[in-house]
Amino acid sequence: MTTNFALPEDATKMTALYVRAMNAGDVDAVLSLYTEDAVSVWDPEKPISGAEHEQAVKEFMAKRPVMRAELKESYVTGDTALLVVDWSFDIEGEEPLSGTGLDVLRKGPDGKWRYAIDNPFGDN
Repeated sequence: MTTNFALPEDATKMTALYVRAMNAGDVDAVLSLYTEDAVSVWDPEKPISGAEHEQAVKEFMAKRPVMRAELKESYVTGDTALLVVDWSFDIEGEEPLSGTGLDVLRKGPDGKWRYAIDNPFGDN
């Protein structure tokens, strides 16, 4: 189920787009927000990428999480951006998750931004 989630030309729009895709339950849209070589640091001891990251996103989204997020800070230089984001997830039957993420974005040749490093627990 891929709906219309156009990648932004403004890095500061990525947080809202990610929340929208996540809350729509659109796995393909969420995965399209990452670079091909993106790294996710959901566990500081074991960063993941590639097929492992894709599978982790699918498994997490199968729980139908409801996400909220607020962009706190953004820094853009050239084709690189750093976003500082307060986020939370509510998942039925589980303890809520929350944190402050540090996201590194890269602008592609198409002028669109994508996540290159996704560190949701960047404040730890």
